[in-house]
Amino acid sequence: MWTNLAPTPEDRFTFGLWTVGWQARDPFGDATRAPLDPVETVHKLAELGAYGVTFHDDDLLAVEPDRERAIAAFRKALGETGLKVPMATTNLFTHPVFKDGAFTSNDRAVRRYAIRKVMRNLDLAASLGATTYVCWGGREGAESDAAKDVRAALDRYKEALDLLCSYVIEQGYGIRFAIEPKPNEPRGDILLPTIGHALAFINELEHPEMVGLNPEVGHEQMAGLNFVHGIAQALWHGKLFHIDLNGQHGPKYDQDLVFGHGDLKSAFFLVDLLENGGYDGPRHFDYKPLRTEDAQDVWDSAAANMRTYLILKEKSKRFRADPEVQEALAASRVTELAEPTLAPGETLADLAGEEFDRDAHAERGYHFTRLNQLALEHLLGVRG
Repeated sequence: MWTNLAPTPEDRFTFGLWTVGWQARDPFGDATRAPLDPVETVHKLAELGAYGVTFHDDDLLAVEPDRERAIAAFRKALGETGLKVPMATTNLFTHPVFKDGAFTSNDRAVRRYAIRKVMRNLDLAASLGATTYVCWGGREGAESDAAKDVRAALDRYKEALDLLCSYVIEQGYGIRFAIEPKPNEPRGDILLPTIGHALAFINELEHPEMVGLNPEVGHEQMAGLNFVHGIAQALWHGKLFHIDLNGQHGPKYDQDLVFGHGDLKSAFFLVDLLENGGYDGPRHFDYKPLRTEDAQDVWDSAAANMRTYLILKEKSKRFRADPEVQEALAASRVTELAEPTLAPGETLADLAGEEFDRDAHAERGYHFTRLNQLALEHLLGVRG
């Protein structure tokens, strides 16, 4: 029986104001929905069982242009509903001033303005209890290799994060930064395009312990990469500070579909990894309601993200509890991979005289097809 599909705050589901609040304007068409009041968003998400809400600084000004009034109204709504703000970020991409980037703009004055903008929003984020600050460098890139000295751009990217980490330390804020990689769009080529690029970059920072990742499903899949593998590596490095969940159909434009409405099999294994791999952060949905949808459909789509995650979470439990799956895992030697190649006390000298029947091992199958089929059958609902 499916009895646990109603989301609760304990599930730690969060949404960005920019997700449900997207007015559905795209490069080829005007908005199809009216602006959404952040106060209404907070109340509606609380009614749906969400844990928290996240925002860019400019998101708070959707209907109230006065920043202080907008913040006061938002803060009041949080108090009335109990919704948390685990993460915040800054819009460094919409205004034309950022057309050549923010932290890596060729214009030094723009870089200085971008850092000030982030500092101001860090103050607000800290006052609302946020512990993660996402940095998505959507404009940090180029369309021409002649237009950007990438080595200098990486110097400036590092400089910005070093300065912001120092600011957080000086202010005593309990905030860590999370880089969000993306290969392209809106820039032709974006700096730090994948999880691997970002991990390497973090090692060069003055405070690498304060900087991790906020990977997004669609962004890695746009690059043709396996998102589950990327998340596994981020966990292995201890750098999965936050995650953006959505759906994507392969390497095309960034679709931001409802979670699970893209590569469903990958979504299944992703949920299985998040629930069993030691990640304890929010399950954050960074999606966009379809442009065809009306105001009510927006909330239906928000609910769909949470329901799909909970369905896949339950399927993961049943998959792992299935005796045939356990037998198949053993037959495929999946658990054997966790055993060290050299046992405690062994040395390389112990390998030298070891007998090994290479042909016999080469002939033996790993039975991965059976294991994959069992996963598919659980996902399709014909088992468990």
